[in-house]
Amino acid sequence: MNQIPEIREGQSIELLKALHILTRDGKLNQDSRRKLKQVYHLFNFIEPLLNDVLSQHENVTLADHGAGKSYLGFIIYDLFFKTKNAGHIYGTEFRAELVKKSRDLAQQCGFERMTFLDMLVEQAASAKEMPAQIDVVTALHACDTATDDAIRFGLDKNARHMVLVPCCQAEVASVLRKHKSQSLAKTPLAELWRHPIHTREFGSQITNVLRCLLLQSKGYQVTVTELVGWEHSMKNELIIASKSPNAPKKQAKERMTQILAELNLEEMQTRFMY
Repeated sequence: MNQIPEIREGQSIELLKALHILTRDGKLNQDSRRKLKQVYHLFNFIEPLLNDVLSQHENVTLADHGAGKSYLGFIIYDLFFKTKNAGHIYGTEFRAELVKKSRDLAQQCGFERMTFLDMLVEQAASAKEMPAQIDVVTALHACDTATDDAIRFGLDKNARHMVLVPCCQAEVASVLRKHKSQSLAKTPLAELWRHPIHTREFGSQITNVLRCLLLQSKGYQVTVTELVGWEHSMKNELIIASKSPNAPKKQAKERMTQILAELNLEEMQTRFMY
């Protein structure tokens, strides 16, 4: 039995030490406790999706984009994939030194069905190491347009499920700022982003709304909730998308077109109307 109540039954203590979530003497500090809580909470959402795929076929594939130190990928493997006979996790990260450390740790732990790729998210769909289809796509705090690249990857790979926690959305805010005078003359709604801090926050909000509409337009049922309490992270929005024959495809695309026109964001069509 684990001595620390926050740690899941069956979780490898040595893995948590290697990830520096636990100290060498097996203790949690406050920052590690927060990080572990986030990853476990996200795993609570991901595990049912993996089981859904597993009910269809044994070889479940998951791609974790913007993996960083791969906390999420390693813990998913340890808690889910380790006891299965098949299945594979692919992690992408553009920082080569982090990819090397993840590869070394996977080998050290005997996690043979983990592959780490040194590349940007936008390069992953065409990577020869990636299979033609990926069942589940995750992107935890993938910055700015990397979340959009993860969505495109999921669409290209016909993913059954996508789990996204967006971060640092700046692109839409910059376009809102560029056309602010024109928008203020056009609609009173532009007061929502007149001030710089509102431009940033409104841009972030609209970015995620447009992402949800894109996913719906491609046949996904979308749920938006918070990942953990706001005291743990300000970038806290969790988007879960699952393939559904009942998703309102045509209406979602029409709404997206109307929003882009209303907010003077037509130049963003190539980003969100994939």
